[in-house]
Amino acid sequence: MLIESRPVKLTTRTGISVDRTIPHARLKTIGAWCFIDHFGPTKQTDGMVVSAHPHTGLQTVTWLFEGQIEHRDSIGSVQLIEPGQLNLMTAGHGISHSELSLATTEVLHAVQLWVALPKEQMNIAPAFEHQADLPVINQPGIRAKLLVGEFLGAKSPTTHFTELVGAELRLDPGAHSIPLNPLFEYGLLLVEGDASVAGDELPKTSLKYLAPGQSAVSVTSSHGALLMLVGGVPLEERLVMWWNFIGRSHEDIQLARQEWNTRSERFGEFEDNIGGWIPDPELPSVRLSPR
Repeated sequence: MLIESRPVKLTTRTGISVDRTIPHARLKTIGAWCFIDHFGPTKQTDGMVVSAHPHTGLQTVTWLFEGQIEHRDSIGSVQLIEPGQLNLMTAGHGISHSELSLATTEVLHAVQLWVALPKEQMNIAPAFEHQADLPVINQPGIRAKLLVGEFLGAKSPTTHFTELVGAELRLDPGAHSIPLNPLFEYGLLLVEGDASVAGDELPKTSLKYLAPGQSAVSVTSSHGALLMLVGGVPLEERLVMWWNFIGRSHEDIQLARQEWNTRSERFGEFEDNIGGWIPDPELPSVRLSPR
């Protein structure tokens, strides 16, 4: 299955859009991965300026290719992230944060990923971690950096609550066989270059979905490629996703929205260099259903 990306406006402060692949009408999740945005490359003057906003029931995974972003949140974290480093925020019961790209380089280029927390952990206390020394795997024609999980004999220290994997893959020109866990489903997102996956050409910023049961996939590139690999055991739970919240019922989302808009203690407070906060948009007139 090929999922072509669609443009989604990032904020009201700029005209910049992101390229989103999941969630999609044909594909809600890949393992517990439930959200994949590709951002840039864009000139730094049009960078990321996202005021304080909330999250529940998920982990945010921020991964940079170029540029610098400052993260601040309501549990006291202040962290600069650079290319090849990982910012992981576990929202759990509730957290708020902001993201500001810094004018230290000319270009900003990143992916933002979300991981749905399983029902047993969806209300855990919020947490934040920064991983600056992730495993690097070098094989003929392949250089991988492992964000989370296990891949090619390496194991990442990043916290996760379901069986999943995430990795940046840089491929030399030529044909490659990428080993897979047959219990996992996978997605390959083309960030730069060119690639054909299992014989199908993959357009840039689009995603190729691979169903469970495969032990390897063939990837060929004429000029080299940069891809993101995500995968995991298929998520059996049905989710309710609305704005920045993940729950299991309409009531979960309704309560989170109300508590954010009334600035309850659930989401905390913090100071940053942006100012302001983003109110939750109005809920639709229909009841939100798990999907």
